[in-house]
Amino acid sequence: MEEAKIPTDTSEHGTLPQRESALVGKRVVLGISGGIAAYKAAELVRLLRKAGATVQVVMTKAAQAFITPLTLQTLSGRKVATELFDLTQESEIGHISIADSADLLMIAPATADVLAKLSLGLADDLLSTVALASAAPLLVCPAMNVNMWNKPQVQHHVAQLAAFGAYIVGPAPGELACGWVGPGRMVEPAEIVASTESILSAQQRKDLRGRWVVITAGPTYEPLDPVRFIGNRSSGKMGFALAADAAARGAEVTLIAGPVALDTPPGVHRTNVESAKEMAQAVLPLLDRSRPPDCVVMAAAVADYRPSEVATRKRKKHELGQSPAIALTENPDILRSLGQKRGKSATLLVGFAAETHDVEAYARRKLTEKGCDVIIANNVAEDGSGFGTDTNRVTILTRREEGSVEVVPLPLLSKAAVSDKIWSHLLSLLPAQPKG
Repeated sequence: MEEAKIPTDTSEHGTLPQRESALVGKRVVLGISGGIAAYKAAELVRLLRKAGATVQVVMTKAAQAFITPLTLQTLSGRKVATELFDLTQESEIGHISIADSADLLMIAPATADVLAKLSLGLADDLLSTVALASAAPLLVCPAMNVNMWNKPQVQHHVAQLAAFGAYIVGPAPGELACGWVGPGRMVEPAEIVASTESILSAQQRKDLRGRWVVITAGPTYEPLDPVRFIGNRSSGKMGFALAADAAARGAEVTLIAGPVALDTPPGVHRTNVESAKEMAQAVLPLLDRSRPPDCVVMAAAVADYRPSEVATRKRKKHELGQSPAIALTENPDILRSLGQKRGKSATLLVGFAAETHDVEAYARRKLTEKGCDVIIANNVAEDGSGFGTDTNRVTILTRREEGSVEVVPLPLLSKAAVSDKIWSHLLSLLPAQPKG
């Protein structure tokens, strides 16, 4: 078969439309708890104010052992709140007024102790009381020793907070102050600010209202027998971030999820599948409806092959022999089928290309071969951009007129921020008026 030709990019590398920061005029309450990462709060305050936000700092007693209130008062331009039962502070600030005035409550760093308090609804100091009294969106940036982070109790509290609607950013992997290496480091202030802008931006705008978007996420598992399967390392985090952002922007969202351990984002209609065949059966008929989706985003990492035969019982080791061979059959190519099936409909088709080398070249080829309008490409072998991370570095490739391809590389961002950038770009490609 003749090799498909990769279209020539006749344009320069593009850039996404710029807009005023969503932080302009917003009031961010920054809670700082007692961890070594508290030193990063100074830069965080500076960047938030530079983006146009007013910053009210709330510190725990332990946080003051790592960085002084005077430093943060100087940078924020506002008196730092530290005491719940201080008559002077309560008369001038008041924990309820702090909670009521917040457009967003951010806790960075969030220690294991603070995560537990937030999850359980405890309120025994100023920060936890403000958090419980606030109706503002909550963004939490965990930071702690890797062994603490991996404790089931801590993971339970984080999962509970996410289920309550909190935004969890981090922690990042790396060398920790305690000498250990692993997840536990607070993400950098610039990334936190980008996530904050994404959250506030989605809340301010309902630019996808009236749209119906379909998103696939996660891996597929192809069974060998009732116990074993062939799969991949996809966590589904990017697809779920896209679904959460689309719903926040007002879209009707259908999320078709492979086997992942993630909670359904608020306002999202979720269908769970396991295999590639099940995903195809869930996705393809949606294009046959009288009103097809406005946009289909295939963020799932669909297995290319499945075992030709699936045993009805567990295959024992002695039955398989010393060098077992597994015959494979090609799975349906869902993205290609969507490209063919949509015909003359205005459905915008977006694919993902997770590669380990020659990323842009393979993405260009996929853009042509699959009949997509847009390909989101990333190098999963790159630090911070692989499966299971909370960050991603992607390149957006868009088919333009006469076979040209617009290429927009993005920096390393949180997946929430990447999602915001992607939807802002896709919005410019959708018809001016919603269907229906």
